[in-house]
Amino acid sequence: MKDNSRALLQKNATLRKVISSQSFYLILIILAIGIVTAVINPKFVSIDNIKGVLSQVSTLGLISAGVTVLIISGNFDISIGAIVGFASTMMCLSIDQGAPDGVAMLVGLGVAVGCSALNGALSVLFKAPSFIITLATTSIYTGLCLTITGGGNVTIFNRMEYFAGTYLFDAIPLLFVISLVGYLAIHFLLKHTQFGRRVFAIGNNTQAAYLAGIKVNWNKIKFFITSGIMTGIAVIMLVSRLGAAQASTGAGMELQAIGAVIIGGAPINGGKGNMLGTFCGVLLTGIIFNALNLLKVSPYLQQISFGVLIIVSIAISSMRLRVSK
Repeated sequence: MKDNSRALLQKNATLRKVISSQSFYLILIILAIGIVTAVINPKFVSIDNIKGVLSQVSTLGLISAGVTVLIISGNFDISIGAIVGFASTMMCLSIDQGAPDGVAMLVGLGVAVGCSALNGALSVLFKAPSFIITLATTSIYTGLCLTITGGGNVTIFNRMEYFAGTYLFDAIPLLFVISLVGYLAIHFLLKHTQFGRRVFAIGNNTQAAYLAGIKVNWNKIKFFITSGIMTGIAVIMLVSRLGAAQASTGAGMELQAIGAVIIGGAPINGGKGNMLGTFCGVLLTGIIFNALNLLKVSPYLQQISFGVLIIVSIAISSMRLRVSK
């Protein structure tokens, strides 16, 4: 009897934990939006549309995975859109100058990681909020890209298409699979490594983490480097899809990524967050934009809806935190 009671209590505790998580409600919202949209426009559940949605959320997903690490640790990088534009343009320029695809990919990855590491280093060096530092570097990276290209775009004409053009079982984009691998890698780092424990420790209380012997400044730079790696891989995927790049290629991606992480339940002041929530936030964002497109809603109203969604998510997170205290 005692064993049965214990098992029942464990099941109830698990059920309460699932129901209290933001991911649970996001999944319900995703299903509800999917059903309603499919009833109004059956094209929503077509294989081609599903392929398109999964491909579109793949790039944002990888960037958001890296942003999750930053937000949990109490940092921000609003230069990510500029980094995407700069790194993708340098990658395309490498190909245009005759570099092999592998070398070009390393260029894109290297530029993204270098820019992100510089953001973290400058924030540590000047003891300034990462928000302010990355606000400044946004202009620097965009300006460098515009100076190098003369304000134009760089096209690579049918190169790198093997990533975007590959589908598993003729339905699942390879880009989406790569994105899932990125989610799993960050999840493993956050949940099962010393790196992850330090992300949460610094995000919860920087001073306490320092007193506990954690090298806060060096770890902060490592968090930015991790975000840069995810952004660099996303750049390779994006170039594969677009076949061209310019300074504005990543415009707005930083806000979408931060929004997706917040929608997923990570508080804006750091210390909490998980990859399932981020995944649901990214997927919900992609599905909402896709549904609104199919329903022929004005692009201006789509922007409003995304902003409202972020505000509602912040409100829900705030209420959950108050209830838990």
